[in-house]
This record gives sequence, structure tokens and C-alpha cells, in this order.
Amino acid sequence: MISLDTLNALLSISEGDLIEDLVIVLMASPQLVLFFESFPGMKQALMREMPGRRAEIIAHLKAAPVPATLNQEFKLFQHYQTFDPLHFTAALPTLLNDLEKLASPFAEQARTLADNSDRQRLSPAQHMLFLQRWRLSLTLQTMTLNEQLLEEQREALLAELQQRMALSGQLAPLLSENQESCAGRLWDMSAAPLQHHDYQRLVEYGEFLAGQPELMKLAQQLGRSRAAKAVPAQEAPPEALRQQMREPASVPEEVNGLHQSEDVLRLLPAELATLGIGELELEFYRRLVEKRLLTYRLQGESWHEKVTQRPVKHQQQEICPRGPFIVCVDTSGSMGGFNERCAKAFCLALLKVALADKRRCYIMLFAHEVVGYELTAEDGIAQAIRFLNQRFRGGTDLAACLEAVLQRLQGEAWREADAVIVSDFIAQRLPDGLITTIKHHQQQHQQRFHAVALSAHGKPGILRIFDYIWRFDTGLKQRLLRRWKR
Repeated sequence: MISLDTLNALLSISEGDLIEDLVIVLMASPQLVLFFESFPGMKQALMREMPGRRAEIIAHLKAAPVPATLNQEFKLFQHYQTFDPLHFTAALPTLLNDLEKLASPFAEQARTLADNSDRQRLSPAQHMLFLQRWRLSLTLQTMTLNEQLLEEQREALLAELQQRMALSGQLAPLLSENQESCAGRLWDMSAAPLQHHDYQRLVEYGEFLAGQPELMKLAQQLGRSRAAKAVPAQEAPPEALRQQMREPASVPEEVNGLHQSEDVLRLLPAELATLGIGELELEFYRRLVEKRLLTYRLQGESWHEKVTQRPVKHQQQEICPRGPFIVCVDTSGSMGGFNERCAKAFCLALLKVALADKRRCYIMLFAHEVVGYELTAEDGIAQAIRFLNQRFRGGTDLAACLEAVLQRLQGEAWREADAVIVSDFIAQRLPDGLITTIKHHQQQHQQRFHAVALSAHGKPGILRIFDYIWRFDTGLKQRLLRRWKR
């Protein structure tokens, strides 16, 4: 059986024109027009997808099978078009019967053409007219088949776009600080098919994050934590360095004027005399408390300029690139309840920062094993939903998590990443070898390790290895204080 692509080629039907018409009709849909007026960034993202969409539709059309009746009729056409008028006239009754058996749309017109011609011998012109009309009928049938398949593709594509419009349109206010810059990336992340109830969990945690502005502020501070780093330059030749040096004066201690103080050992005689007068005694003590008694100022050292020769190193400042986030979330039993909601909401806050800064965000859950989700991938929304549906009921294997982070940091795409550990840090002591490896990454590769501590009872020995410690106490007292301050 021939494919539709072969039939189109044999009948000289252009697939490109048909698909171009499909795209024009699709983009002119009122729903898409109104949506893209509100989110122009998403329209640009869709237009970037269209070449790939066209290729998918073309591949679908090429692989589509031709119906059996159309396939048999086309084979008849190929067979009979090789006949000369004499042989064609002899085979015409058989051909008419075959067309009627196949219920061909051309059957009735073929019999009319045969009745209006000489049944004994068709002229060359009548023979050519019959074949041309038959070819035109096959072309129309093929065009109809193409249009049916394209209509199915259009309906499927429109349904997918409507689903993505509903998803990205609802999530844009939750995950995008600047909809112009983030909407297109959010559109790309919504490519995976999802139902309405799937992303309600995202909406739920987005609303929880809105009710915890301190979490969002913490994520923004963490995202901006990369400062300029010093780049050592070549050693310069020795230069004269002028410094103010404090050196002993020629007289170890000498009077250098008067001042107000509380030094009773260096009182002026006039001040000391007031202490013996009953009416002025209270005034004396008041001035003593206020440090306003007149006393001698003694000075036994002075400043002198000293010139020394020393090699000078000039340091240049280089802006650190804002790399991806590798976020490790503790899923132990002690992280359940409010801690779990805060940890997941904080990951959404980091995703929001990553979208605004065009960074990648990779989440790793650690308990007895490590599970990863890249929230900024093409199916990032689906992965975020799977992450939010996880439950925190395991143990705390912080060492395994940090080893997985170190392994990922060795990849070229993640060398500039910020490692963020979200935990209550109530865990076992880390192995000495792992601590040494982390310090090596911090010193040699200038890779940063952040700790987001959700408890005030975390072990100091574990927290000591991190470059930054961001605290968000989830205890009841601190939760009430934060609510009171808001």
C-alpha cells in the first residue's frame, strides 16, 4: 500500500502550501489572538516552535496510509494510463465495473464520458480527456484526505495550545516577576500535557508563598549573593608605601591640654575643691556621671609618617556570573508539616528567581536515595508538579546528597552553580573526606554552598562547612512574630 506522501508526489500536490494555510488559520483563531495580546512573550515563544511543529505535521502526513479503495483506484489509473486508445477502448467496460465496485466518486462521470463517446473506438482526444478527468478526481480525493488529516492536526494542536494557554496564563502571575521576560520561558516549560487538576498544586503553593513574603525575600537575597571576585595580577616591582605609624614620643607621658572626662585621678584642683562644699557635692557627682569634669589630658605617644619599600599586588575585580541553582531538599520525617510546605514554597521562589535571571534550577530530594527534577527543562512544569506531590517521610542522608551535588558540579554546565541545601540540619556528622572535598571546591573552584536552615536546632558542626547560612525559623514563636510584624 502506498503512503499519502507518495500519492501527493505522484499527483504533484504541495504539502507545504497546505500546512502554511493551516498555520495561518490557527494563528488567526480568536482565542489565540486575545491571549497573545496579553502575553506577547508567549507568542514569540510559540513562533519559535512553529518550524518544529511544521516538521512534525509533515512527518505525520508522510506516514499516513492511503485508504484501501483510493489505493486500488490509483493503481488502476497507473495501469490504464499506459494503454493506447485501441486497447483502452476494449478494456473500458471492465474499468467501469471496477470503478463502481470501488464506489469511486469518478464512476458516474466515467460512465457519462463513455456514453458520450464512440464505444467502438475512442479517439485520442477522448482517451486523453478521460484520463485527465480521472486524474483530477484522484487529485480531489487526495486533497480531501489531506484536508481531513490537517483538520485533525489543527484540532489537536489547538487543544494543546488552549491547555498551555490556561496553564501558563494562570501560572505567569505566580512564577514570573516580569511577565515580558519570563512568559516565553514559562511557555516553553509547559510543553508536557497536563490536566487542570494537575497544576492546582502549583497554584496552591504559589498562594502559600505569597503569604510568606519573608521566604521570597530570602530567595531574592540568595539569588543576588554572588559578588565580584578578586583576580590576582602579576607582582609589581617594589614601590614606596607611605604609612602612618604610631611610635613612642620623646617624653613617656606629658600634659597635652585639658578636656572633660570622668578621670578623678587627673582632676583640676578647682574641680576637686567643689567636692568639699556640701552645696556643690551633688553637682560634682552629676558632672562625674556625665563625664564633664575638667581633667588634664596626658599623651605619651604620637603619629609619624614612615616610608617603606614593599612589593605591591594590584587586585582586579571580576563579576561572578550568575550560575544555575542546585537545590537539595531534605525529605526526612522531621521536615514534615509546615517545614515541608516552606521548603517546597522556597523552591518555587528560587524557580521564580531563576526564570527572572534566565538561570537553570535543579531540585534534588534526599532521604535514603536522591531523586532529581529540573524545573526549568521543557517539561519543567510537569516536573515541578511531581516534586510538589512528594511526601517528606524518609531519613536524613545529607552525606549522600552532598556527594550527588559534588558530582553534578563537575559537569561543564553546572560549574558556576550555587548549591543550596534546605534542611533542619538535624542529621549525622559528615565524613571528614566529604568535608575536605567540599572545602576544595570552595577554595579552588570558588563554588558556593548555601544552607537554608528551617530550624534553630541544627547542628553547628554541619552548618560550619557552608559559605552562607540563611535562617528561616519555622518554630511557632517565630511564625507568630512574622505574622505580627506583617
